[in-house]
Amino acid sequence: MNFFIKTYGCQMNERDSDSAAALLISKGYTAVDHENDADLVILNTCSVRDQAERKAIGKLGIMKRLKEEKPNMIFGIMGCMAQRCGDELLKKIPHLDFVIGTDQIHSIPEAVQSVLDGRNKLDLRERSGADTEGIDMHRTEGLSYNAFISIMRGCDRYCSYCIVPYVRGHERSRNPEGIVEEAKMLVSHGVKEIMLLGQNVAAFGLDQHAPNQPDDLSPFADLLSELVKIEGLERLRFTSPHPAYFNEKLIQTIAGEDKICKCIHLPLQSGSDRILKRMNRPYTADRYRQIVRRLKELVPGIAFSTDVIVGFPTETEEDFRMTQDLMNEVGFDNAFIFKYSPRRGTVSARTMEDDVPQEVKEERNQILLKDLETRQCVKNASLVGTEQILMVEGPSKRNPARWSGRTDTFKLAVFEPQSSVKCGDLVKVKVVRATPMTLYGEII
Repeated sequence: MNFFIKTYGCQMNERDSDSAAALLISKGYTAVDHENDADLVILNTCSVRDQAERKAIGKLGIMKRLKEEKPNMIFGIMGCMAQRCGDELLKKIPHLDFVIGTDQIHSIPEAVQSVLDGRNKLDLRERSGADTEGIDMHRTEGLSYNAFISIMRGCDRYCSYCIVPYVRGHERSRNPEGIVEEAKMLVSHGVKEIMLLGQNVAAFGLDQHAPNQPDDLSPFADLLSELVKIEGLERLRFTSPHPAYFNEKLIQTIAGEDKICKCIHLPLQSGSDRILKRMNRPYTADRYRQIVRRLKELVPGIAFSTDVIVGFPTETEEDFRMTQDLMNEVGFDNAFIFKYSPRRGTVSARTMEDDVPQEVKEERNQILLKDLETRQCVKNASLVGTEQILMVEGPSKRNPARWSGRTDTFKLAVFEPQSSVKCGDLVKVKVVRATPMTLYGEII
């Protein structure tokens, strides 16, 4: 049976789709590149933003035509939207055959077999542990130089605007030995760079524990220290950590290990303590500054990216200026800036009026985007004339005659390839010019 998986949303969903594909391949299924060639189509869905849900529902509607053309075709959904409202979707969409929750990826073959046997539609959304069957499976054929590893499931922070804890469940950390073995397997298949994934990776190993742990306790730092020992692994990245779990041990580990990339995604959300409290973010703007200053002190040239929400309920002009000032003070190299919109089922949607006008949200969003572009211009221009180490990604998307790579601070650089260079290689380039988004270099 041929299958096709369409993925919406975050890197965690991408990783779950890869696990599902590897599991199906192990059971004798064949992956295809287009839904029209498939006997089984699965949509891996996202609930973080309403737009992602609308796209998935629209896609399900379009697929009704495929069902009419191929009556034996099987349709399923998995992921966060499946977890949140899978029962409703099964009732509303006649051609939808099964729903798989965020912890039930291993049940996909069972669901397909149920449909083939002519049984009722299947709704599998029970919770399970972090080391559920299949979580460590990868498609090793054609594996790239980089790969994702999910190290934990769920989130216990319950930020007032966020749907993730409700669809991903409580924090559950995987066994560290299993993670290390998974990483070794990937490296043995040619992987040079690994990205560790979790809704709150810095809380790894602290399941059900409160934030602000002692400075000498960080199971996540211990895991990083074990992974960098793997021979053949060149770079280690992670996303997303929570500032409340960034203690001295984790900071020292990042600073002390060359393989840990020096680009930290550290979600800010707001620079106003009042808004942070309403968001249920258990840190202050000053505490955030302390983390950044300490990392800059120990790691010259470190880069930061972040997430920010503008227009959160009751956000005033003063609150917004605090966010703008803190972002410029930190000097973020990149930022994902969102205009607040209530998500059904969250605390803010239930208890807070969405009282910031849409035009104000848009204006604030544009101000931060313009600030970001200005910073990127200055930062990238300052790198002209410097030498940078890139991990080669392959042909540039815009110009296949050139190749691209990333610095360990995640800056994209384009260069003229050499015949001996291949994906995953580390090459040194001299930066000869720069734009806000891209460096241009020559191989040394």
